[in-house]
Amino acid sequence: MADAPFGPAVARFDAAVDAWLDQIRGNPVADRVFYAASAVGDHSLIWFIAGTARALLPGGDLRDLVELSVSLGVESAVVNLGLKSLFSRARPVHEGEHPHGLRQPLTSSFPSGHASAGFFAAALLSDRRPLPEKVFWYGVAGVVASSRVYVKVHHASDVAAGAAVGIVLGAAAKRVRRNLLARGGVG
Repeated sequence: MADAPFGPAVARFDAAVDAWLDQIRGNPVADRVFYAASAVGDHSLIWFIAGTARALLPGGDLRDLVELSVSLGVESAVVNLGLKSLFSRARPVHEGEHPHGLRQPLTSSFPSGHASAGFFAAALLSDRRPLPEKVFWYGVAGVVASSRVYVKVHHASDVAAGAAVGIVLGAAAKRVRRNLLARGGVG
């Protein structure tokens, strides 16, 4: 069984979160919010839009957009080509078609690439920013990440692991950036 390495405690956690979400699934407002968040998270679209908007605003810098874009590409390769290939976890079963034209991914369920990319992007977009902006970016990442469980494309444990991976990779990327800045290699 593909999920065997995850164990019964993880299965109970996933089932508990799924049962809790079943109480609000089908609510038209919740459906719109979470299906939209899931869709704009595809291919990190929301993070590229955010980086582009920031670069084009007064005081913005196109180099920041290039840095974010390249960093997101590296993060995606690490997660989607590296980590996901180590696991062959099946995605949750969803009866029928996903509403709102949601794309059904073909890769392993573990870890969630939406969650990883979201928390990675939040780390970069909030770097050297005031607390309210940090809260905003991490809040958006949380909505995008949790949407994947809501729409039954990921297990809750996939999202938790993806968020952790994104936070770790984001911290590493910020460290690399600061080292390059200290040496005069970026900026």
